[in-house]
Parts: sequence; C-alpha cells; structure tokens
Amino acid sequence: MGKDYKIPYINACIRGFAKRFKLSVKTAFEYLYHYKGIDFLVEFYEIEHLQSIDDAVDDLIVCCGNNGGTLR
Repeated sequence: MGKDYKIPYINACIRGFAKRFKLSVKTAFEYLYHYKGIDFLVEFYEIEHLQSIDDAVDDLIVCCGNNGGTLR
C-alpha cells in the first residue's frame, strides 16, 4: 500500500471512530485533530494501515487520551 492510500485510510479511520462513538464524521475529525489523533495516523501510517480499522480506532482512543481526550 503506497501513499496513494493514506488519505482514504485516514478517512476510514475517522469514519470508524465516528461510528464507535456515534458522532458525526465532522465532530470525529475535529476531536481527532484537536487531540492529535490525525497526527498519529499520519506519523504511524506504515504500521497502522496493516491493522484493522477497529484496532486503529482502539489506538486512536489511547493516543487522544494521552493528549487530554476524554472519550473511552
């Protein structure tokens, strides 16, 4: 998987996060952006894209929590 798939993958993770917490995609993006989840997905794309979206969402919960997020 090359960088051509990075944006669709990040989009899928945002949508998965939104679904998990019953948020709008916009609200999920804003939360992930604010609490560094988007930065996490970009920085660790090479590792994260090898996992399921559910696993990536689990990692986003931890990452955001480490940066002040409160969704668990």
